[in-house]
Amino acid sequence: MNQAQTPFQIMGEPGIRELTGAFYDIMDELPELASLRAMHAADLAPMKEKLAEYLIGWMGGPPLYADKHGTVCMTDPHEPYHIGPEERDQWLHCMDLALERTGASEALTQMLKEPMFRVADAVRNREGPAAAASDPNIIASH
Repeated sequence: MNQAQTPFQIMGEPGIRELTGAFYDIMDELPELASLRAMHAADLAPMKEKLAEYLIGWMGGPPLYADKHGTVCMTDPHEPYHIGPEERDQWLHCMDLALERTGASEALTQMLKEPMFRVADAVRNREGPAAAASDPNIIASH
């Protein structure tokens, strides 16, 4: 019998870095994500690194982000930005597409769906009509 694996054990550091690269590539490519893209610097390389380091630790690997930055608090770095339900859902849509692009299994995608929603919703600092949606299975696709 197989024991449950963490996403890090399934993907490894290279897989998580590939996911992060795909995430930001998609953000750059899709016009419907322009408002989300506008929250980022022109050069996405530093953000790719930070998100990869964060996700590696968050998914069960070594705490690379915490080792460099001393905290894994995600609300403080996002404080200057207006993040409402629409931005949260755009981020999640981008991550869903990145999981698809990198060939993540349906099992891995489902394993990450609710925890990713919680992380994305935790940095939300603005209310809106979609704020009532608390079920990650009813997020509207953009």
